[in-house]
Amino acid sequence: MTKKVLAVASYEKQKYFMEPAFISLPEGIQKEIKILCVLTAQKFCCTFLMGFEEDGTIYFEIVKPENDFDFDEIGADLEVKKIQTEKKELLKALKLWYVFFCTEEGKKIKQQLQNET
Repeated sequence: MTKKVLAVASYEKQKYFMEPAFISLPEGIQKEIKILCVLTAQKFCCTFLMGFEEDGTIYFEIVKPENDFDFDEIGADLEVKKIQTEKKELLKALKLWYVFFCTEEGKKIKQQLQNET
């Protein structure tokens, strides 16, 4: 299954990146994604990324720094679960947006809607 990165924040490099293919997301959602990624990367001193699986499901990855033997993997996993719970509406909206604008299924739906008007 193909994955597409939406956004990445690196604590070590103090950088944030959003994939240009997703710049058409509403500005408010882009800001919320940036805040979520940057704060999580800072909290765990790691690289945090989020993206889409082929079907639109949102995935999260926490990449710990090399040689960080004190990294709190359990805390990081709990943080992802917390994000999934607290940001449920955002994640649902992102999945819907992705399916509608970035998949073949979405293209068919858009075409159908255009034909009805």
